[in-house]
Amino acid sequence: MDEQALATLDSLVAMSLELGRSERDLVILGEGNTSADVGDGTFWVKASGTQLAQATPSSFVRLRLDPVCAIAERTSCTDRDLKVLLDEARVDSGDPRRPSVETVLHALALREMGVRFIAHTHPVAVNAVMCSQAVELAISGRLFPDEIVVCGPAPAYVPYTDPGFELAVAVREAMHIYAEEWGMPPKVILMQNHGLIALGASPQEVDNITSMYVKTCRVLLGTAALGGAHYLTPANVDRIHTRPDELYRRRALAGQ
Repeated sequence: MDEQALATLDSLVAMSLELGRSERDLVILGEGNTSADVGDGTFWVKASGTQLAQATPSSFVRLRLDPVCAIAERTSCTDRDLKVLLDEARVDSGDPRRPSVETVLHALALREMGVRFIAHTHPVAVNAVMCSQAVELAISGRLFPDEIVVCGPAPAYVPYTDPGFELAVAVREAMHIYAEEWGMPPKVILMQNHGLIALGASPQEVDNITSMYVKTCRVLLGTAALGGAHYLTPANVDRIHTRPDELYRRRALAGQ
């Protein structure tokens, strides 16, 4: 294996182990998946049935980006079709492991949003909001400055969609709508009744985004006891999002 692919895999394993720590309450058992762009037209993605908390290099499958992204151009894709197409996209055709059912979603975000690392988790605090009747109202505003600095001016949101091919197509549409509106890729993608996706340039940024959005949801849930959330104004949000000192701090926190 070449040095670049190995270094990327090592970083992905370390990120996955950190996100999988039980005390962080982000995933249990086989929940969640992570990925990383190698930079040579291939990427690593978590193998189906493996656990983030027990991640090793053998927990990940390496695939080619082009054929995986091409799956999203189909008008339909059965479960069997998806399995066959993902198997054909593996760099090592003899690798028996099956990539995550969310592999297409990861490939699209890596290729089309220009990020390098992705983590999809199911935090309890986030899903308490995602599974609520008032989810769209709850995520309609920003609560505090560091939420904006770390997680961006708003999250992208995807109503509940069947995991796999259909979800990948829905997430792709949401990412492009977001990028057109805000002039940047989303850092947070929220999926109704499902979970959180964090997109970043580094493992540290992905971890930061995940942690900060979990805090956001905990604060949001806490406000319900005192009359509901008091959101920042759009002008407040824009000011924090564009302040030079906050731009500097954002890069420093992400390790850039």
